[in-house]
Amino acid sequence: MLLLIYNSFSVFSLHLVPTSPIQSTLSPTHLQILHHQTSTSSSESDSSLLLVVKETSLGFIQKQNVSSTRTERKMRRFKRRTELTSAITQRLQVKSRQRFNTKFKSFLSKSSCESLFFMTWISSIESFGDRERFTIESLFKFHPNSCLILVSNSFDCDRGTLILKPFTDKGLKVLPIKPDFAYIFKDTSAEKWFESLKKGRFSPGVIPLEQNLSNLLRLVLLYKFGGIYLDTDVIILKSLSNLHNVIGAQTVDPVTRKWSRLNNAVLIFDKNHPLLKRFIDEFSRTFNGNKWGHNGPYLVSRVIARINISSSSDLGFSVLPPSAFYPVDWTTIKGFYRAPTSETEANWLRKRLTHLRKNTFAVHLWNRESKKLRIEEGSIIHQLMSHSCIFCNSSSLHLS
Repeated sequence: MLLLIYNSFSVFSLHLVPTSPIQSTLSPTHLQILHHQTSTSSSESDSSLLLVVKETSLGFIQKQNVSSTRTERKMRRFKRRTELTSAITQRLQVKSRQRFNTKFKSFLSKSSCESLFFMTWISSIESFGDRERFTIESLFKFHPNSCLILVSNSFDCDRGTLILKPFTDKGLKVLPIKPDFAYIFKDTSAEKWFESLKKGRFSPGVIPLEQNLSNLLRLVLLYKFGGIYLDTDVIILKSLSNLHNVIGAQTVDPVTRKWSRLNNAVLIFDKNHPLLKRFIDEFSRTFNGNKWGHNGPYLVSRVIARINISSSSDLGFSVLPPSAFYPVDWTTIKGFYRAPTSETEANWLRKRLTHLRKNTFAVHLWNRESKKLRIEEGSIIHQLMSHSCIFCNSSSLHLS
């Protein structure tokens, strides 16, 4: 293993504990990108301990006919590096855990939170744009006395604080914080899953690992602390404060009118809710890193599908119709970005807006499909943003 210490910003990350190469199923790409972040002190910039792991350094024999003496020397060097890495990372993990715990509790103790919101940001800070900022803007428009915990490695830095400064200058309460997965997952089934992942006992799969970590993180955060989770491609249209222990349907069967798929972009649950525990257990037991949605929307769908109607009332949760959070499907989201070009389209738009304002709490924008779309003036999205903005003279309403 090579220890490289560098100053940088990074996305969700892990520390990979060295194990026997025979046990590891992590690809070379995953082995090279997994790293454990820490910080030195409040007066110093964030730093990272990057563990670059190559299979060739884990004892694989690259050549035939290697002498036993040379092999023994390599193994001794590897053992010394492993022991050094283990000692360093154990100290860093303790510091990271103390930092997360202290920072999180300090923020809550100093803040009076009518509601507690969570978001995760798994990408680089450079890719956090106006549309993502507007999700935060719409959140505080209708929940000015709430607290937002933005869980992200890349945002917990001076630049992240600067991006969020327009909100904090208004007295709005938002905390960017690096996740400590070991601390957050402790005492749940996610703890064992995470340890197995770090030890390379199963493959993370082809789906980006940070995406699946986000799927798990939102469940455990709500289970441990309770509150509201939002994806960063959501526009809030009205207060969510009166909603408790709800999840939204994405689609319904046209014949039975029963939900056919749920989604996890908006989740509202009390602390220690038993349904969240079922979600976490399902993730840990059935994880599959090769199927998109398997550990996210499909997971919550299959868990609740196994619960009959009477059990859902016993567990104390509700499934809201698509109009609550998913009033437009990803296949038709383009229409929400277009201005009407005829009287017929204008009449349709007015009726749609009336329905949204009456029945919808938030609109999921399906960012993968809409991120490159231009918001045309007079479109549904433009009018919703005009209704939900705080900084209404900003360029957010005229995005391309």
